[in-house]
Amino acid sequence: MNRTMKSDNNTDNQERKNTSAVNRRLFLRSAGLATSIGAFALSCKDDDPDPMNPGTDTVDLGSGDTGVLNYAYALEQLEAAFYTQVIATPYAGMTDAEKTILTDIRDHEIIHAEFFKKALGANAIKGLTPNFASIDFTKRDAVLGAAKLFEDTGVAAYNGAGKLIKDGGILLLAGKIVSVEARHAAVIRDLLTPKTAGFAGDDIVDANGFDKAVAPADILAAVKGYVKDTINGANVGK
Repeated sequence: MNRTMKSDNNTDNQERKNTSAVNRRLFLRSAGLATSIGAFALSCKDDDPDPMNPGTDTVDLGSGDTGVLNYAYALEQLEAAFYTQVIATPYAGMTDAEKTILTDIRDHEIIHAEFFKKALGANAIKGLTPNFASIDFTKRDAVLGAAKLFEDTGVAAYNGAGKLIKDGGILLLAGKIVSVEARHAAVIRDLLTPKTAGFAGDDIVDANGFDKAVAPADILAAVKGYVKDTINGANVGK
């Protein structure tokens, strides 16, 4: 009897794990992560992406729409490098479902970074040098906590910079990308606090139901500890 009950419990647990994996996978796919950036992927060559090249320096993002694009490019570089490290050195106990989700997000961030690099051409800033010394990549909570910070920051950054963009075409593309970033933020929050309303918590969604919008200066101040280079964004959007 006890053996039968244990066997049933094990089966139930495995089914829950499988269901969780499928549900999260479907969440990412049905949310449009792949299709919404498909056009960006077509514009990228098959070269191995190298989102962050060595070197430390003061980096000037520039002004006008070029400054906004470089601002987005800098943030996407940071996210691409972070998730590349996460997958290269998986934290203890990472499940197959979590690895699938984080790998998908890594690939999206690399595509975003490469898109901005190609769009900017000769005006693109150099590859930045990340500084993830404060993140313990061996621990789940540390990695997902950092991912939450980066994704929430990314959404707020795009929202805050949107009003600075003058070109309607660029604004449309930024709107598509921020919708992807918001999906990233939601799924990371769901991994941290499953089956709760945390994926759209009051800390990121205001009383009117809108995601927060934060100015470039505040965003750059928030992430400067994760980049060795000094980033000057004083003229972004001007």
